[in-house]
Amino acid sequence: MRIAIVGLGAVGGLTAAMMVRAGLPVCALARGATLEAVRRNGLQLIEPGSDHPASFPIEASDDPRALGPVDLIVLSVKAPALPQVAESVAALMGPDTAILAAMNGVPWWFFHGLDASLAARRWQSIDPDGRLAERMPASRVIGSVLHLGASTPAPGVVRCATPARIIIGEPNGKPSPRCDAAVAAFKRAGFDVEHSLRIQHEVWFKLWGNMTMNPVSALTGATADRVLDDPLVRGFQSRAMSEASEIGARIGLPISTTPEERHQVTRRIGAFKTSMLQDVEAGRPIELDALVGAVQEIGQVVGVETPFVDALLGLTRLFARTRGLYPQ
Repeated sequence: MRIAIVGLGAVGGLTAAMMVRAGLPVCALARGATLEAVRRNGLQLIEPGSDHPASFPIEASDDPRALGPVDLIVLSVKAPALPQVAESVAALMGPDTAILAAMNGVPWWFFHGLDASLAARRWQSIDPDGRLAERMPASRVIGSVLHLGASTPAPGVVRCATPARIIIGEPNGKPSPRCDAAVAAFKRAGFDVEHSLRIQHEVWFKLWGNMTMNPVSALTGATADRVLDDPLVRGFQSRAMSEASEIGARIGLPISTTPEERHQVTRRIGAFKTSMLQDVEAGRPIELDALVGAVQEIGQVVGVETPFVDALLGLTRLFARTRGLYPQ
């Protein structure tokens, strides 16, 4: 199975390096400084406990036609970049190519196999013009949720901080040869792999855990431990999470954990900067629609009032717009 990694940031870079190291046939779609660095030095991986990167040569290009078609596309860009890469993903696809979406937030394929009426809607916060669904049909998608700690200290360099875990599943909940092949590839690469029969639940549960911490940390510039140390801020987050729990129950994805229990899990990770705070500090667009806007929009459709989610969305949107990190 030939695999293309789309996006060599922290997640895509770590995935590509682990797969190349395991001997899997991998290529990568990249651009700019990252592409130049990988062509010059290979993809460099710094593992826990080391300051010296190992280099892994990988075929990389900014032209998808030079790489494709492939059997599996691992899509590891952030949500704001999806409209720009959708055309490239389509160019990598053959008649049987599968797309494994390794992203945060509510994805364009989320309701496929979960709720037919919701899947038929045009979601303004997820795929407002239908471009994603047209270029990357939900029928081609294998869902996934990643749990790992990684960063990119320089273009083409990935630092791994924690073991890499991935949950993989078909959106329709049924077993399939393509899903089995993806599971086998990630296991061979060294990931801790779980196969889920309801991958949307895993997506929603991860979203529920980071939909408040990400924007609050971006607004305040605080690490996660300091956010949780403030009882008023933590209480605000808990109320927004309770609204999201009710939305999840309405769409068949109930959450049994309480917000406070989830806060304690986050607290054990320590003083870390969320991905959204890192994006703000680097001047990159933030994933606000995928993480918060989608929750608000789904709540409106299923009849759940979301005053705390609304406040979080409005404040973060204004904050990001004044810095050019979210569209006007």
